Amino acid sequence: MWPSSQRSHAWRRWYQPGVPTEIDIPDVPVTRLLDDAAERYPRRPALLFFGRRTSYRELREAVDRFADGLHRLGVQPGDRVALILPNCPQLVIAFYGVLRRGAIAVPHNPLYTEEEMLHQLADCGARVAVVLDRSFRTVRAVRAKLELEHVVVTSLIDYLPAGRKAALRLPLLQMQRKRAAITARVPDDPGVVPFRELQRPARRPVGQFPIEPSRHLAAIQYTGGTGGSPKGAMLTHRNLVANACQQHAWDLNGRPGRDVTLGVLPLFHSYGLMSCLIAPAMTAGAVVLLPRFDSDRVVRAIRRYRPTVFPGIPTLYDQVLDSPRLRPSDLRSVRIFVSGAMALGQPTIDRFQRKGVEGLIQCYGLTEASPGVAGNPLGGGARNLTVGLPLPSTDAVIVDTEEPTRVLPPGEAGELVVRGPQVFGGYWNAPLATAQTLSKGWLRTGDIAVMDENGFLTILERQRDMMKVSGFTVSPSEVEGVLRRHPAVHDCAVVGVPDERRGERVVADVVVHPAYPFSADELRRHCERYLSHYKVPTEFTPRTELPRNILGKLVRQRVRDERAMAGPDVARRG
Repeated sequence: MWPSSQRSHAWRRWYQPGVPTEIDIPDVPVTRLLDDAAERYPRRPALLFFGRRTSYRELREAVDRFADGLHRLGVQPGDRVALILPNCPQLVIAFYGVLRRGAIAVPHNPLYTEEEMLHQLADCGARVAVVLDRSFRTVRAVRAKLELEHVVVTSLIDYLPAGRKAALRLPLLQMQRKRAAITARVPDDPGVVPFRELQRPARRPVGQFPIEPSRHLAAIQYTGGTGGSPKGAMLTHRNLVANACQQHAWDLNGRPGRDVTLGVLPLFHSYGLMSCLIAPAMTAGAVVLLPRFDSDRVVRAIRRYRPTVFPGIPTLYDQVLDSPRLRPSDLRSVRIFVSGAMALGQPTIDRFQRKGVEGLIQCYGLTEASPGVAGNPLGGGARNLTVGLPLPSTDAVIVDTEEPTRVLPPGEAGELVVRGPQVFGGYWNAPLATAQTLSKGWLRTGDIAVMDENGFLTILERQRDMMKVSGFTVSPSEVEGVLRRHPAVHDCAVVGVPDERRGERVVADVVVHPAYPFSADELRRHCERYLSHYKVPTEFTPRTELPRNILGKLVRQRVRDERAMAGPDVARRG
């Protein structure tokens, strides 16, 4: 499929001098990156969390203790362990600890609803879940329907610096309220284990379980994929190590033991997991962990820690640039702003230029590729209205959407298909979806793109009907499925519309059953019950019918076109 004779690899001529076209991938588990960093830079900070500093030596020791704790719980190699945590040291410790045990890490958004959590935990068959106390209520509500044997619970307070902990213990009403805002009471249910119990030293440490990096899974990352409801992308140790090596090769000016990455992207997302956890470990870089995005808090972190690498999304950058607390000098420490997950527009590029800030590059990836696929060159060669060039050891072609064996010439739009060591092995429990997405190592991204004669890629449409809201993938069919449960909804269509802040926002056109009056507020409350906030439509528009083709299939493109023609007033009724 897609023979090599038709691929010119023209993009290699535009690599920054010194970037290799092919890379050697060490045959090691992901945990070796942590071990190597701890050996070379034991005292360098690995994690910075609200002033608390964890060195690489301390992190490795905590990881080893956690792996031994999982062993005491009966976790076996190949078992799935759910990680339901925001960005915090416990997530990093648990992720590496699961891999040390030879088990499979399955990150989840801690803000998921009961229905979303149930689907993913049931699908992956997790035996153990590591949960933030404030998310325990959701897990508890669905636990009876799952095979969960143990729930390991932790709190953000557990890894705060001593001074902050002492302040939260003061018998003042204000501090009590502040503590309540970041903690939650956890009932003493059977199988509930405090995180600290898994940090007790073992009498006989078990160490790293022997694995084959190209065969053993390191993580299952749930994604909307190239269409449909969320599926678990199976990523091997080799996939993740390969992508970390590719990103390391791309950055010739990386400074081992000295770089600082601002970790505001969620680590439960593939983009955050790689750019803010795995890749920094390759060079023993420090990661500043922020549990959630707040522009003022981000500015304070930039000022305090002087990060050199800032992975983000355009809307996040815009909000930081909008912050009245930002000073002109605050961003000068940053060498690289890695923009991904959604399109980088000219207005954001212009704002960086007006601020005199350099190092902005737009990149492209998807969960099924661990996630990095392409990036703009560093060192002044960026063309940031494109997503750049395929990374080292990565092949990319544009194929005819109707005849995917036919490679299109430069300048013609078609489906982007990629191949490389970072490409996943398939979807968990979904052989049909795997067969539709993978062929002989080639990944059909579902994205419509153009490659110019120099190899620069431009994404025209993202995964057909999939939406990107603040960098998160939203499946229209998932939202439509929830809407159709409401008795008032006879038919519906969910699409994304452009939004300056979020990239896209979700809107719904609804055909209401004749027996029910239309109520946007009622539909919104219904969606909020089953969906994360970013998936809930911001507008509900009543319609008498929806556009369908001769086979009865919904034509979402016509819905989008009709909304665009109608203008902003189309949805005021919602």
